[in-house]
Amino acid sequence: MPREFTRSTRVAEQLRREIGLLLRRTVKDPRAQGANVTDVEVSKDVSYARVYFSQLEDSPEQVKETEQVLNRAAGFLRRELGQIMRMRHVPELKFIYDHSIAEGARMDALISAARERDRESGEADDGSDNDRDGEPE
Repeated sequence: MPREFTRSTRVAEQLRREIGLLLRRTVKDPRAQGANVTDVEVSKDVSYARVYFSQLEDSPEQVKETEQVLNRAAGFLRRELGQIMRMRHVPELKFIYDHSIAEGARMDALISAARERDRESGEADDGSDNDRDGEPE
């Protein structure tokens, strides 16, 4: 019977948890403190890992600086992960900013603004269909 989860999937999930804890507890650089790990993608041979992160402060300069700080700390994090996870080979870490959360917040704001404009103009869709008399076609 085949396994439900591949080794790379299991390693990715554990890396996500452990890197998140290390960033909160061990990394001293204040520029890395606001980073949250959102996802980890590990190669099939478990030699490389892309670590996606988000942060509350999403100005382009701040994001670039945080990404550089995290990538400089990758060696330290690999060593710590090797001790915690007891793996012979910890994947090489590459930190990448995850735009999906900021993009989702932007889309949510656009939807809220559109609904508010509809309410103000009296064109809000209340779920009723005025063109039909309730009979199926």
